[in-house]
Amino acid sequence: MATSQGIEQVVALLQAQRDRVFRSWVQAVAVNTRGRRTAAETEQELRPMLDALLTGLSAGAVDANNPAFDELRAILAEYSRARARQGFTPAETSVAVFALRDAVLTALHDSNPAAFADFPAFSKLVDNLGLITFEAFVQARETVIANQTEQLLELSTPVVKLWEGIVAVPLVGTLDSARTQVVMETLLQTLVSTGSAHAIIDITGVPAVDTQVAQHLLKTVVAARLMGAECVISGIRPQIAQTIVGLGIEFGDIATKSNLADALRLTLQRAGLEVRKIARTS
Repeated sequence: MATSQGIEQVVALLQAQRDRVFRSWVQAVAVNTRGRRTAAETEQELRPMLDALLTGLSAGAVDANNPAFDELRAILAEYSRARARQGFTPAETSVAVFALRDAVLTALHDSNPAAFADFPAFSKLVDNLGLITFEAFVQARETVIANQTEQLLELSTPVVKLWEGIVAVPLVGTLDSARTQVVMETLLQTLVSTGSAHAIIDITGVPAVDTQVAQHLLKTVVAARLMGAECVISGIRPQIAQTIVGLGIEFGDIATKSNLADALRLTLQRAGLEVRKIARTS
C-alpha cells in the first residue's frame, strides 16, 4: 500500500487508532455545534469524510486538490451546502475539518511523539481541506440568500383579483429594476391566467417616486398594454404629484388617481360596470 510521503507516521497512526481518533473528532464537533446535532448524526456525517481521507492518504496524496481526494472534496461540498441550508455558521461548519487535526495531535502525543515531525504536512492538508469547506459554504450561502431574496420579491409584489376582469398590484417599498421585473412578470402572468383586461397599479406604499421609479412604472404599463390590458396608477399623493411635475415626468395617456377607490371606480366604468348605492327602505 502506498503512503503519503512526509506524513507516513501520521497515516500509520490514523490506521492503527482509527476508532480513538474518530471518537475524539466526533466529540469535538458535537460540542462545537452546541447540541444542534446529535452524536449519532455527527458520526453519520463524519465517517464518510474519514473513510475518504484515508483512501486519499493511502494512495499517496498530500495535496488537497489531488484527484485521490475527489470523493472527499465532494463530501465536504455537500456537507457545507447542507449546513448552509440549515443555518449553521461558517465556524460551526469548518470545525468538522479542523477538529480532526486536534484529534490526531492528541493521539500523536499519547502514542507516538516521534511522529510530530510529520504533523506539519498533515496540518497543512487539513488547512487546505478546511478552505475548500469554507468556500463551498460561502457559495451555498450565497445561493440560499439569492433564493430567499427572490422569494421575498415575489411575496412583496402580490397581484390580487378585485373583480371579474380586474386585478390590482399593491406596491410597498422601493421599486428598483429587479423588483420591477418581478412585478411585470407576475402581472402579465396573472392577466393571462385570469383573462383580465384591466389592472390597477397602486403605489400608495411607495415612499418616493423619482425618474427611475416612473420609468419602471411606465414599462410595466406598456407591457400590460401589449397583452391587451389597460392600467390605472393609483396612490398619487400630493407630494408625489409635486415631485413628478418637478422632474418633468410625463405619464401620457395613462390614467392616474389619488387613491385606490377612485381607481377602482374608473376601472369599473371602463369595464362597462356601474356601482350604485341601493336605497334602504325602513
